[in-house]
Amino acid sequence: MTNLKQALENTYNHRLDLVKASKIRSFDNEISAIPDLAKLTIGEPDLKTPEHIKQAAIRAMEEDQTHYTAQAGTAKIQEAIVGYLQRNHNLHYQADTEIVVTVGATEAIYAVFKTLVNPGDQFILPTPSFALYEPIITLLGGEVIDIDTSATNFRLSPTVLEDTLATHFKVKAVLLSYPNNPSGVTLTEDEVHALATVIKQHNVYAITDEIYSDLVYDFEPYSIARDSQDQTIYISGVSKAYAMTGWRIGFVAAPEAFLKRLRKVHAFMVTCPSAIDQAAAAEAFLNGDSDIETMRASYQERRDVLASGLTRLGLEYLKPAGAFYLFMKVPAEFEGDDRHFAITLAQEAKVGVIPGSAFGKGGNGYVRLSYASSMTVIKRALERIEQFKNEREN
Repeated sequence: MTNLKQALENTYNHRLDLVKASKIRSFDNEISAIPDLAKLTIGEPDLKTPEHIKQAAIRAMEEDQTHYTAQAGTAKIQEAIVGYLQRNHNLHYQADTEIVVTVGATEAIYAVFKTLVNPGDQFILPTPSFALYEPIITLLGGEVIDIDTSATNFRLSPTVLEDTLATHFKVKAVLLSYPNNPSGVTLTEDEVHALATVIKQHNVYAITDEIYSDLVYDFEPYSIARDSQDQTIYISGVSKAYAMTGWRIGFVAAPEAFLKRLRKVHAFMVTCPSAIDQAAAAEAFLNGDSDIETMRASYQERRDVLASGLTRLGLEYLKPAGAFYLFMKVPAEFEGDDRHFAITLAQEAKVGVIPGSAFGKGGNGYVRLSYASSMTVIKRALERIEQFKNEREN
Protein backbone atom coordinates (compact mmCIF):
# COMPACT_ATOMS: atom_id res chain seq x y z
CA MET A 1 0.00 0.00 0.00
CA THR A 2 1.33 3.43 -0.98
CA ASN A 3 0.75 6.26 1.47
CA LEU A 4 0.08 9.66 -0.05
CA LYS A 5 2.68 12.31 0.69
CA GLN A 6 1.32 14.07 3.78
CA ALA A 7 1.73 17.55 2.28
CA LEU A 8 -0.66 16.54 -0.52
CA GLU A 9 -3.50 15.30 1.67
CA ASN A 10 -5.35 18.61 1.41
CA THR A 11 -4.68 19.05 -2.29
CA TYR A 12 -7.94 18.20 -4.05
CA ASN A 13 -11.22 19.76 -5.23
CA HIS A 14 -12.70 20.94 -1.93
CA ARG A 15 -16.20 20.99 -3.37
CA LEU A 16 -16.06 17.23 -2.90
CA ASP A 17 -16.52 17.91 0.81
CA LEU A 18 -20.00 19.24 0.02
CA VAL A 19 -21.25 15.95 -1.41
CA LYS A 20 -21.52 12.43 -0.08
CA ALA A 21 -21.27 9.05 -1.75
CA SER A 22 -24.51 7.57 -3.08
CA LYS A 23 -26.79 6.80 -0.13
CA ILE A 24 -28.41 4.08 -2.24
CA ARG A 25 -25.22 2.15 -2.81
CA SER A 26 -23.82 2.81 0.65
CA PHE A 27 -26.98 1.53 2.36
CA ASP A 28 -27.08 -1.50 0.06
CA ASN A 29 -23.46 -2.24 0.95
CA GLU A 30 -24.23 -1.77 4.64
CA ILE A 31 -26.89 -4.48 4.71
CA SER A 32 -25.62 -6.84 2.01
CA ALA A 33 -23.47 -8.80 4.44
CA ILE A 34 -26.65 -10.10 6.13
CA PRO A 35 -26.96 -13.79 5.15
CA ASP A 36 -29.89 -14.83 2.92
CA LEU A 37 -31.10 -11.24 2.46
CA ALA A 38 -34.08 -10.87 0.10
CA LYS A 39 -32.86 -7.77 -1.74
CA LEU A 40 -35.33 -5.25 -3.12
CA THR A 41 -32.68 -2.55 -3.09
CA ILE A 42 -30.98 -1.85 -6.42
CA GLY A 43 -32.70 -0.99 -9.72
CA GLU A 44 -30.95 -3.84 -11.51
CA PRO A 45 -33.17 -5.88 -13.87
CA ASP A 46 -32.83 -9.61 -13.28
CA LEU A 47 -33.99 -10.20 -16.86
CA LYS A 48 -31.43 -11.06 -19.54
CA THR A 49 -30.35 -8.85 -22.43
CA PRO A 50 -32.26 -10.20 -25.46
CA GLU A 51 -30.31 -12.64 -27.61
CA HIS A 52 -30.53 -10.66 -30.85
CA ILE A 53 -28.90 -7.70 -29.10
CA LYS A 54 -26.04 -9.84 -27.80
CA GLN A 55 -25.56 -11.29 -31.28
CA ALA A 56 -25.25 -7.77 -32.70
CA ALA A 57 -22.34 -7.15 -30.33
CA ILE A 58 -20.71 -10.42 -31.36
CA ARG A 59 -21.04 -9.51 -35.05
CA ALA A 60 -19.49 -6.11 -34.35
CA MET A 61 -16.44 -7.79 -32.81
CA GLU A 62 -16.18 -10.31 -35.64
CA GLU A 63 -16.30 -7.43 -38.13
CA ASP A 64 -13.53 -5.64 -36.18
CA GLN A 65 -15.72 -2.74 -35.08
CA THR A 66 -13.29 -2.26 -32.20
CA HIS A 67 -11.91 1.22 -32.81
CA TYR A 68 -12.88 4.84 -32.15
CA THR A 69 -16.21 5.98 -33.51
CA ALA A 70 -17.47 9.49 -34.18
CA GLN A 71 -17.54 11.25 -30.82
CA ALA A 72 -21.30 11.80 -30.84
CA GLY A 73 -21.94 8.18 -31.82
CA THR A 74 -22.07 6.15 -35.01
CA ALA A 75 -24.48 7.24 -37.71
CA LYS A 76 -26.28 3.91 -37.29
CA ILE A 77 -27.10 4.36 -33.63
CA GLN A 78 -27.99 8.03 -34.04
CA GLU A 79 -30.48 7.12 -36.77
CA ALA A 80 -31.76 4.18 -34.70
CA ILE A 81 -32.41 6.49 -31.73
CA VAL A 82 -34.29 8.95 -33.96
CA GLY A 83 -36.49 6.12 -35.28
CA TYR A 84 -37.11 4.77 -31.79
CA LEU A 85 -38.12 8.20 -30.46
CA GLN A 86 -40.47 8.77 -33.37
CA ARG A 87 -42.14 5.33 -33.16
CA ASN A 88 -42.44 5.04 -29.41
CA HIS A 89 -42.69 8.62 -28.14
CA ASN A 90 -43.81 10.75 -31.10
CA LEU A 91 -40.65 12.88 -30.87
CA HIS A 92 -38.78 14.15 -33.91
CA TYR A 93 -35.04 14.89 -33.97
CA GLN A 94 -32.25 15.15 -36.55
CA ALA A 95 -29.83 12.24 -36.21
CA ASP A 96 -26.57 14.02 -37.04
CA THR A 97 -27.14 17.29 -35.16
CA GLU A 98 -29.59 16.65 -32.29
CA ILE A 99 -28.39 13.33 -30.82
CA VAL A 100 -25.28 12.63 -28.72
CA VAL A 101 -24.62 9.05 -27.60
CA THR A 102 -23.12 8.80 -24.11
CA VAL A 103 -21.61 6.25 -21.73
CA GLY A 104 -24.90 5.48 -20.04
CA ALA A 105 -27.52 7.99 -18.94
CA THR A 106 -25.17 8.78 -16.05
CA GLU A 107 -22.64 10.43 -18.35
CA ALA A 108 -25.51 12.14 -20.13
CA ILE A 109 -26.66 13.70 -16.85
CA TYR A 110 -23.16 14.84 -15.91
CA ALA A 111 -22.43 16.22 -19.38
CA VAL A 112 -25.71 18.15 -19.42
CA PHE A 113 -25.00 19.85 -16.10
CA LYS A 114 -21.34 20.43 -16.97
CA THR A 115 -22.56 22.22 -20.09
CA LEU A 116 -25.05 24.35 -18.15
CA VAL A 117 -23.70 25.19 -14.70
CA ASN A 118 -21.93 28.41 -13.86
CA PRO A 119 -21.22 29.12 -10.17
CA GLY A 120 -24.39 30.34 -8.47
CA ASP A 121 -26.81 29.05 -11.10
CA GLN A 122 -29.97 27.54 -9.65
CA PHE A 123 -31.71 24.32 -10.64
CA ILE A 124 -35.17 23.25 -9.53
CA LEU A 125 -35.21 19.65 -8.33
CA PRO A 126 -38.49 18.05 -7.22
CA THR A 127 -37.87 15.41 -4.56
CA PRO A 128 -37.90 12.53 -4.00
CA SER A 129 -35.57 12.02 -6.94
CA PHE A 130 -32.68 9.89 -8.11
CA ALA A 131 -29.71 10.60 -5.85
CA LEU A 132 -27.31 11.57 -8.67
CA TYR A 133 -28.63 15.00 -9.66
CA GLU A 134 -28.02 17.05 -6.53
CA PRO A 135 -24.38 16.00 -5.94
CA ILE A 136 -23.45 16.79 -9.54
CA ILE A 137 -25.03 20.23 -9.44
CA THR A 138 -23.36 20.97 -6.11
CA LEU A 139 -19.96 19.69 -7.26
CA LEU A 140 -20.13 21.95 -10.32
CA GLY A 141 -20.92 25.04 -8.22
CA GLY A 142 -24.65 25.25 -8.80
CA GLU A 143 -27.43 25.58 -6.24
CA VAL A 144 -30.28 23.10 -5.89
CA ILE A 145 -33.78 24.45 -5.21
CA ASP A 146 -35.40 21.40 -3.62
CA ILE A 147 -39.18 21.17 -3.98
CA ASP A 148 -40.70 18.60 -1.63
CA THR A 149 -43.51 16.98 -3.65
CA SER A 150 -44.81 14.74 -0.86
CA ALA A 151 -47.61 17.22 -0.15
CA THR A 152 -48.79 17.19 -3.80
CA ASN A 153 -49.07 13.42 -4.33
CA PHE A 154 -45.39 13.23 -5.30
CA ARG A 155 -45.99 15.29 -8.43
CA LEU A 156 -44.51 18.67 -9.23
CA SER A 157 -47.37 21.14 -8.94
CA PRO A 158 -47.59 23.79 -11.71
CA THR A 159 -48.59 26.36 -9.08
CA VAL A 160 -45.59 25.54 -6.89
CA LEU A 161 -43.33 25.60 -9.95
CA GLU A 162 -44.61 29.04 -10.97
CA ASP A 163 -44.18 30.39 -7.44
CA THR A 164 -40.65 29.01 -7.26
CA LEU A 165 -39.66 30.52 -10.60
CA ALA A 166 -41.18 33.85 -9.57
CA THR A 167 -39.04 34.03 -6.43
CA HIS A 168 -35.75 32.55 -7.69
CA PHE A 169 -34.12 34.64 -10.39
CA LYS A 170 -31.07 32.52 -11.16
CA VAL A 171 -32.92 29.36 -12.17
CA LYS A 172 -31.43 27.89 -15.32
CA ALA A 173 -33.38 24.62 -15.56
CA VAL A 174 -36.18 22.51 -14.07
CA LEU A 175 -35.37 18.83 -13.71
CA LEU A 176 -38.18 16.39 -14.42
CA SER A 177 -37.76 12.67 -13.77
CA TYR A 178 -40.91 10.78 -14.66
CA PRO A 179 -41.55 7.90 -14.35
CA ASN A 180 -39.97 8.72 -11.05
CA ASN A 181 -37.25 6.88 -9.20
CA PRO A 182 -38.02 6.17 -6.32
CA SER A 183 -41.79 6.64 -6.24
CA GLY A 184 -42.90 5.14 -9.56
CA VAL A 185 -45.14 8.20 -10.07
CA THR A 186 -45.74 9.01 -13.74
CA LEU A 187 -47.33 12.17 -15.10
CA THR A 188 -50.38 12.06 -17.35
CA GLU A 189 -50.54 14.03 -20.58
CA ASP A 190 -52.63 16.74 -18.91
CA GLU A 191 -50.15 17.05 -16.04
CA VAL A 192 -47.28 17.44 -18.50
CA HIS A 193 -49.23 20.08 -20.45
CA ALA A 194 -49.71 22.06 -17.24
CA LEU A 195 -45.99 22.05 -16.41
CA ALA A 196 -45.06 22.90 -20.00
CA THR A 197 -47.38 25.90 -19.90
CA VAL A 198 -45.44 27.28 -16.94
CA ILE A 199 -42.01 26.50 -18.34
CA LYS A 200 -42.75 28.09 -21.72
CA GLN A 201 -43.43 31.38 -19.94
CA HIS A 202 -39.85 31.43 -18.59
CA ASN A 203 -36.41 31.35 -20.15
CA VAL A 204 -35.37 28.08 -18.55
CA TYR A 205 -34.59 24.58 -19.75
CA ALA A 206 -36.64 21.51 -18.94
CA ILE A 207 -34.23 18.62 -18.35
CA THR A 208 -36.28 15.45 -18.66
CA ASP A 209 -34.73 12.16 -17.57
CA GLU A 210 -36.88 9.50 -19.24
CA ILE A 211 -34.80 6.37 -18.71
CA TYR A 212 -37.98 4.60 -17.50
CA SER A 213 -40.37 6.01 -20.11
CA ASP A 214 -40.84 2.63 -21.82
CA LEU A 215 -41.93 1.08 -18.53
CA VAL A 216 -45.31 2.81 -18.06
CA TYR A 217 -48.16 0.47 -17.25
CA ASP A 218 -51.51 2.19 -17.02
CA PHE A 219 -51.45 4.80 -19.80
CA GLU A 220 -49.27 6.04 -22.65
CA PRO A 221 -46.18 8.02 -21.60
CA TYR A 222 -46.09 11.66 -22.66
CA SER A 223 -42.86 13.67 -22.79
CA ILE A 224 -42.61 17.39 -22.15
CA ALA A 225 -40.43 17.50 -25.27
CA ARG A 226 -43.63 17.13 -27.27
CA ASP A 227 -44.87 20.47 -25.90
CA SER A 228 -41.65 22.47 -25.63
CA GLN A 229 -38.90 20.79 -27.63
CA ASP A 230 -37.08 24.08 -28.13
CA GLN A 231 -36.52 24.28 -24.33
CA THR A 232 -36.12 20.58 -23.55
CA ILE A 233 -33.03 18.46 -22.94
CA TYR A 234 -34.10 14.81 -23.21
CA ILE A 235 -32.04 12.06 -21.53
CA SER A 236 -32.54 8.30 -21.87
CA GLY A 237 -30.74 5.06 -22.69
CA VAL A 238 -30.95 1.29 -22.97
CA SER A 239 -30.25 0.25 -19.38
CA LYS A 240 -33.72 -0.33 -17.97
CA ALA A 241 -36.20 -1.23 -20.71
CA TYR A 242 -33.80 -3.61 -22.52
CA ALA A 243 -32.05 -5.04 -19.40
CA MET A 244 -28.73 -3.55 -20.57
CA THR A 245 -27.39 -1.84 -17.45
CA GLY A 246 -23.87 -3.14 -18.03
CA TRP A 247 -23.67 -2.05 -21.65
CA ARG A 248 -23.51 1.63 -20.66
CA ILE A 249 -25.22 3.38 -23.55
CA GLY A 250 -27.35 6.48 -23.06
CA PHE A 251 -28.10 9.54 -25.13
CA VAL A 252 -29.04 13.20 -25.07
CA ALA A 253 -31.54 14.65 -27.55
CA ALA A 254 -31.79 18.43 -27.69
CA PRO A 255 -31.68 21.45 -30.03
CA GLU A 256 -28.50 21.66 -32.07
CA ALA A 257 -27.30 24.91 -30.50
CA PHE A 258 -27.18 23.29 -27.06
CA LEU A 259 -25.66 20.04 -28.27
CA LYS A 260 -22.80 21.87 -29.98
CA ARG A 261 -21.61 22.88 -26.53
CA LEU A 262 -22.39 19.53 -24.90
CA ARG A 263 -20.34 17.75 -27.57
CA LYS A 264 -17.24 19.55 -26.28
CA VAL A 265 -17.83 18.34 -22.74
CA HIS A 266 -18.63 14.80 -23.92
CA ALA A 267 -15.49 14.65 -26.07
CA PHE A 268 -13.24 15.81 -23.24
CA MET A 269 -14.79 13.29 -20.85
CA VAL A 270 -14.91 10.05 -22.84
CA THR A 271 -13.85 10.66 -26.48
CA CYS A 272 -16.62 8.28 -27.61
CA PRO A 273 -18.69 5.36 -26.28
CA SER A 274 -17.62 1.77 -26.94
CA ALA A 275 -18.09 0.81 -30.58
CA ILE A 276 -19.28 -2.69 -29.63
CA ASP A 277 -21.82 -1.41 -27.12
CA GLN A 278 -23.12 1.08 -29.66
CA ALA A 279 -23.69 -1.76 -32.15
CA ALA A 280 -25.71 -3.67 -29.53
CA ALA A 281 -27.73 -0.60 -28.53
CA ALA A 282 -28.45 0.25 -32.17
CA GLU A 283 -29.95 -3.22 -32.56
CA ALA A 284 -32.07 -2.62 -29.46
CA PHE A 285 -33.41 0.69 -30.77
CA LEU A 286 -34.00 -0.73 -34.26
CA ASN A 287 -35.53 -4.10 -33.46
CA GLY A 288 -36.29 -4.18 -29.74
CA ASP A 289 -39.87 -2.91 -29.50
CA SER A 290 -41.21 -6.40 -28.76
CA ASP A 291 -38.53 -6.82 -26.07
CA ILE A 292 -39.86 -3.70 -24.36
CA GLU A 293 -43.39 -5.11 -24.40
CA THR A 294 -42.21 -8.41 -22.89
CA MET A 295 -40.22 -6.75 -20.13
CA ARG A 296 -42.95 -4.23 -19.34
CA ALA A 297 -45.45 -7.08 -18.94
CA SER A 298 -43.05 -8.92 -16.63
CA TYR A 299 -42.52 -5.87 -14.42
CA GLN A 300 -46.23 -5.12 -14.34
CA GLU A 301 -46.92 -8.64 -13.09
CA ARG A 302 -44.29 -8.20 -10.38
CA ARG A 303 -45.70 -4.81 -9.43
CA ASP A 304 -49.18 -6.27 -9.05
CA VAL A 305 -47.97 -9.18 -6.89
CA LEU A 306 -45.96 -6.85 -4.64
CA ALA A 307 -48.76 -4.29 -4.38
CA SER A 308 -51.48 -6.84 -3.63
CA GLY A 309 -49.26 -8.46 -0.99
CA LEU A 310 -48.66 -5.15 0.79
CA THR A 311 -52.36 -4.30 0.58
CA ARG A 312 -53.22 -7.62 2.21
CA LEU A 313 -50.79 -6.78 5.02
CA GLY A 314 -52.40 -3.38 5.56
CA LEU A 315 -49.28 -1.41 4.59
CA GLU A 316 -49.57 1.98 2.89
CA TYR A 317 -47.78 2.67 -0.40
CA LEU A 318 -47.95 4.54 -3.68
CA LYS A 319 -49.06 2.26 -6.50
CA PRO A 320 -46.50 2.92 -9.23
CA ALA A 321 -47.66 3.72 -12.75
CA GLY A 322 -44.15 3.36 -14.16
CA ALA A 323 -40.51 2.32 -13.58
CA PHE A 324 -39.96 -0.68 -11.28
CA TYR A 325 -40.06 0.83 -7.81
CA LEU A 326 -42.73 0.95 -5.13
CA PHE A 327 -42.64 3.63 -2.41
CA MET A 328 -43.98 2.31 0.89
CA LYS A 329 -44.83 4.40 3.92
CA VAL A 330 -42.93 3.53 7.08
CA PRO A 331 -45.20 1.85 9.67
CA ALA A 332 -46.46 4.23 12.36
CA GLU A 333 -44.48 2.59 15.16
CA PHE A 334 -41.23 3.83 13.55
CA GLU A 335 -42.45 7.45 13.68
CA GLY A 336 -41.29 8.29 10.16
CA ASP A 337 -37.69 7.15 10.70
CA ASP A 338 -37.17 5.43 7.35
CA ARG A 339 -33.53 4.52 7.96
CA HIS A 340 -34.30 2.89 11.31
CA PHE A 341 -37.15 0.94 9.72
CA ALA A 342 -34.98 -0.21 6.79
CA ILE A 343 -32.19 -1.34 9.11
CA THR A 344 -34.65 -3.17 11.37
CA LEU A 345 -36.35 -4.84 8.40
CA ALA A 346 -32.98 -6.03 7.09
CA GLN A 347 -31.77 -7.32 10.46
CA GLU A 348 -34.97 -8.91 11.73
CA ALA A 349 -36.82 -9.92 8.55
CA LYS A 350 -33.87 -10.27 6.17
CA VAL A 351 -35.52 -8.01 3.59
CA GLY A 352 -33.48 -5.26 1.95
CA VAL A 353 -35.08 -1.93 0.98
CA ILE A 354 -33.69 1.61 0.56
CA PRO A 355 -34.61 4.46 2.96
CA GLY A 356 -36.65 7.17 1.25
CA SER A 357 -34.47 9.89 2.73
CA ALA A 358 -31.72 8.75 0.31
CA PHE A 359 -33.77 10.50 -2.39
CA GLY A 360 -34.08 13.94 -0.81
CA LYS A 361 -36.40 15.49 1.75
CA GLY A 362 -39.48 14.54 -0.26
CA GLY A 363 -38.72 10.89 0.47
CA ASN A 364 -38.62 11.13 4.26
CA GLY A 365 -40.84 8.58 5.98
CA TYR A 366 -40.89 6.11 3.07
CA VAL A 367 -38.79 3.23 1.80
CA ARG A 368 -38.20 2.16 -1.80
CA LEU A 369 -38.80 -1.43 -2.87
CA SER A 370 -37.37 -2.46 -6.25
CA TYR A 371 -39.41 -5.06 -8.11
CA ALA A 372 -36.72 -5.45 -10.74
CA SER A 373 -35.82 -8.45 -8.58
CA SER A 374 -37.18 -11.86 -9.53
CA MET A 375 -40.69 -12.97 -8.67
CA THR A 376 -39.16 -15.57 -6.35
CA VAL A 377 -37.35 -12.89 -4.36
CA ILE A 378 -40.46 -10.66 -4.28
CA LYS A 379 -42.65 -13.46 -2.89
CA ARG A 380 -39.99 -14.41 -0.34
CA ALA A 381 -39.75 -10.79 0.77
CA LEU A 382 -43.53 -10.57 1.20
CA GLU A 383 -43.57 -13.71 3.32
CA ARG A 384 -40.84 -12.31 5.55
CA ILE A 385 -42.50 -8.90 5.85
CA GLU A 386 -45.72 -10.63 6.93
CA GLN A 387 -43.87 -12.66 9.57
CA PHE A 388 -42.01 -9.52 10.73
CA LYS A 389 -45.28 -7.61 11.05
CA ASN A 390 -47.03 -10.42 12.92
CA GLU A 391 -44.18 -10.87 15.39
CA ARG A 392 -44.09 -7.18 16.23
CA GLU A 393 -47.85 -7.03 16.73
CA ASN A 394 -47.98 -10.06 19.04
